[in-house]
Amino acid sequence: MKGGRKSGNRKINYKRVQLQQPCEAASCFFCAMRESDPSLRRPRIAKCFTEMPRRDDEEHVLVLSGLWNIAMTHPSDPEFPSLGVFGCMGRLILRGVTDPDWLARDQNVYIPYYAAHIIGSYTIAKPEFAEKAVAAGVVPPLMELLRGKLSWVEQRVAIRAIGHLASYDRTMESVSEYESEIVDSCMKLAATCLDAVYASFVGAKDRAKQRLKYQCDLLTRGLGGAEMENRKAEEWASQLQCWSIYALNCFASKERSLNLICREGFLKELCEMWGGLVNDASPAGVGLLRILCFSKQGRRSVGDCEVVVRSLCNLARSSDDWQYMGIDCLLLLVQDPGVRIRVLELAAPPLADLVELGDIAGRKNVGDAIARALLLSDFKEPMKLKMGREAEKVLEAVMDVKVARRKKEKGMSEEELQEQRAMACVKKQRGNERFWRGEVEEAAACYSEALELCPVKMAKERVVLYSNRAQCRLILKDAEAAISDATRALCLSSPANSHKKSLWRRSQAYDMVGLAKESLMDCIMYVNGRVFRKGVATKEKQVKVPYYAARMINKQMNATWLFAAARTKEREDESDEDCCRDDGNEKETGISAAPATKKTTGVCSVREEFSSMKGKRRAETPWRRKST
Repeated sequence: MKGGRKSGNRKINYKRVQLQQPCEAASCFFCAMRESDPSLRRPRIAKCFTEMPRRDDEEHVLVLSGLWNIAMTHPSDPEFPSLGVFGCMGRLILRGVTDPDWLARDQNVYIPYYAAHIIGSYTIAKPEFAEKAVAAGVVPPLMELLRGKLSWVEQRVAIRAIGHLASYDRTMESVSEYESEIVDSCMKLAATCLDAVYASFVGAKDRAKQRLKYQCDLLTRGLGGAEMENRKAEEWASQLQCWSIYALNCFASKERSLNLICREGFLKELCEMWGGLVNDASPAGVGLLRILCFSKQGRRSVGDCEVVVRSLCNLARSSDDWQYMGIDCLLLLVQDPGVRIRVLELAAPPLADLVELGDIAGRKNVGDAIARALLLSDFKEPMKLKMGREAEKVLEAVMDVKVARRKKEKGMSEEELQEQRAMACVKKQRGNERFWRGEVEEAAACYSEALELCPVKMAKERVVLYSNRAQCRLILKDAEAAISDATRALCLSSPANSHKKSLWRRSQAYDMVGLAKESLMDCIMYVNGRVFRKGVATKEKQVKVPYYAARMINKQMNATWLFAAARTKEREDESDEDCCRDDGNEKETGISAAPATKKTTGVCSVREEFSSMKGKRRAETPWRRKST
């Protein structure tokens, strides 16, 4: 075939790069690429790869840019890996690290980035390519970049390539020569890279002086201004963190270096690491925690860290895409006899809220699996004696819902069940009336009585009762109880996590206890439910997002911004410096420049919800909402 060769179902066009004038150089890469005869093209390309690191040519960056594009679009094509591209890229990286004069000439500063990216792209899916890369000696050059010899931009592509090499059994041994250094570097990068990127790039006061031009060009491909640079820097910083965690996953999955990875301080930091909205395809920190929970040493370390267990409990009761990973971690901990008692006091209440959960993430009857894990041998001595009273009460309630009540109702006639349902409806109506009269505590008690009467199999009615009781507890500022009830309502909804009012109520409750990420996820799901609800033709009819929900999303996005902690740290440092210069000035802290006002919680949003309801009477008090 002229001018190209097939790669899978795609076709690489070797004439994409055209020369303006005929070239007589024997080692010109572009001339070699234009050769249509493979028997002539392949030796010339191999010669180019051999000579390129030794020559000084301003066209090197164009060659690597073209190779980068081919490696990204055709990572499974075997031609360049078989002709020595890995050895060439490794030597170019070493030259960039060891020869600063060469790096500063022409556009050579771009070359180490492109070279490491090409290695990572070709090794992403083919173990045989990874073997060729290791044999060509790419690991030492990549380690130089990982050590920070250049900048965070090169560290990002270096750890990506190292992670790919570490993911294959065939190449793990070669990478493991640097195991302790890689693990230590990845842990430090994961913990500090966001602060470093903010300090050196995103938070730069003087963009023209502090931001390196080549980094801006790589981020934006020469298109876009400061806003695009900031957006891409946030995305790349998240990838740097997530790819560092992925490399740790490769070692942890083989139960290597667990003594380093399972340090308590790092596990606590791991809980705060998530891909964010810019990198939602990566499980980030919870993915590594889940891998650790598959090993005995990992479960022991995770179970000993209360902060980590609480974080997993919060994730398990959220609308996050990785909710199932949080549940998996807790189940692995609870099912381990050596760890069970230590974590049960913390894990039992959140897991008990999930025992009626249906299918999530392709997993069937998740709630039944949770119930089996919770009830495992806990009503037998001596295990029961070791439990705290709170955990014991929770497990008794689970036994009642999943076993005792179902068994009792199974023996009841249809008339008796309908009578129970009618009595529950009466209690619910009484609760609604008391709620509207402002008797919130009495209304909550009525909803509780209705839940006791309502048959277990009547899920729709119980969703409403749990959600209404969550609203009562939200008004009473009992955020934990509101989260529990809203979670139970969401578990009973079909599909799971789809009941809009419960999502909004739990979002407010999470806001009250300072869990911004969980609040944000619920609020986004709530808005999605309104926008894409059944029967609304979104293309023909514009759907308005309520102001109170938009305000909540804005608040939580600011709080969960990838660089929020780094920005807060910087402002606190600046405030401390101002205080040192002038002791008379008031100390300013925090991330907001707004004057101090009365502290707000999620409950205040209820008033805004009423204000946005057109054609309806405003409530005299902020908590008056129509119960369902």
